[in-house]
Amino acid sequence: MLSQQAAAEVLNAALASGGEFAEIFLEDRRDNALVLQDNRIETVHSGRIHGAGIRVYVGLNAVYTYTNATDRDGLLRCARQAAAAVQEYRSLAGIKPFYVPQRENIHHIKLLPSAVAARKKAEVLRMANAAARDVSAEIAQVICSYKDSEQDVLICNSDGLFTTDRRVYTRLACQVVASSGMENQTATESPGAMMGYELFETHVDPEASARSAAETAIRMLHASQCPSGIMPVVIDNGFGGVIFHEACGHSLEATSVAFGMSEFCGKLGQQIAAPCVTAIDDGTLANEWGSENIDDEGTPTNKLVLIENGVLKNYMIDRLNGKRMGMAPTGSARRQSYAFAPTSRMRNTYIAPGNDADDEIISSMGDGLYAAKMGGGSVNPATGEFNFAVQEGYLVKDGKIAEPVRGASLIGKGADILMKIDRVGRNMKMAQGMCGSLSGSVPTNVGQPMIRVSGITVGGRA
Repeated sequence: MLSQQAAAEVLNAALASGGEFAEIFLEDRRDNALVLQDNRIETVHSGRIHGAGIRVYVGLNAVYTYTNATDRDGLLRCARQAAAAVQEYRSLAGIKPFYVPQRENIHHIKLLPSAVAARKKAEVLRMANAAARDVSAEIAQVICSYKDSEQDVLICNSDGLFTTDRRVYTRLACQVVASSGMENQTATESPGAMMGYELFETHVDPEASARSAAETAIRMLHASQCPSGIMPVVIDNGFGGVIFHEACGHSLEATSVAFGMSEFCGKLGQQIAAPCVTAIDDGTLANEWGSENIDDEGTPTNKLVLIENGVLKNYMIDRLNGKRMGMAPTGSARRQSYAFAPTSRMRNTYIAPGNDADDEIISSMGDGLYAAKMGGGSVNPATGEFNFAVQEGYLVKDGKIAEPVRGASLIGKGADILMKIDRVGRNMKMAQGMCGSLSGSVPTNVGQPMIRVSGITVGGRA
């Protein structure tokens, strides 16, 4: 993608006006997508993203420029633009001799998506569509999409790093609308992995995913409105982990912490969660949706314990924010593409398994809400205040799951919720999502076992 000689020229040009550190991120990515709607393939899209970003550190700040002209002359122009922005800063920095780290690729791909015909990908969507519609005559709409991506990156910097990585992703999404003629309910399932087309041979059953979404939509169509109030809430595994991801995870990223904009600033070593809570961000899980071999600064990925037995142990840190904080990077720098400068982001973030049995978690809760599936939501990282929709919920009465309810939302503050978790189950499961932040949208896993919060505000109908 880029010779070491050319890379050295570009980095020297970026530092010519006095920057202290320079970095090149070059990517070449091929994307494919198919969308089925109204029982037919509506969209087939193929695209290529190719370009490079050049970053120069200026004290505790940075200048970032990017281009899709990745020949030597194009990169030199881009580097000189970055250098022109730092002329007021003076340093004697130069580049070190390149070294190429030797490491194993832990994400083995058996069948590259580019080697699979579009008709086979379309057949996955047709299978899913038929399975969803077979659930009930009340299924009014099914939208199924297939996406794959093959990304090659090269990262080099003035400290001498010269490394490459390949990332391959495949994902299915099923959105199902159930209708009574008077009102509608929508449910989704979106499984994926850092895998090739073998995803559908070993990990994901398209028909089962579509049926699950359709059954949820039908159940919620005929459910009563959820009552509002403060009550115990049990949140099931899988996508239930979005609560921790949004309400707490973003507040543990250096993107917020380095600027004092997190409720967890300065709390390393302090108890911030109940003793039954251990939370991890792990980029080393083979073939998982949020994994990588290296982050987007070239730092090897790792398993990072964020919270251990309720005690805050680590933040997620990229190189520049680590410099601001006086702390080492944790392999957490990520970006959507070369058009974005990297910042600290989550990877596969989950609450670790605990010791409680699922049936006991529910049977001992009295009256409350069981959130079987979570939907989307929003959070303010500075305060930890969040609001999340419950995609599929049930009232619990006297420790028994009773009737389904719809329209529920969970409202609270991350720091408060962490301290109110009083049960953690044994069966941890992950689910896939796309996370947006300053460096764009990146694939992340959320996960947890079943957990119980002793008291949380549930929004519904009064």
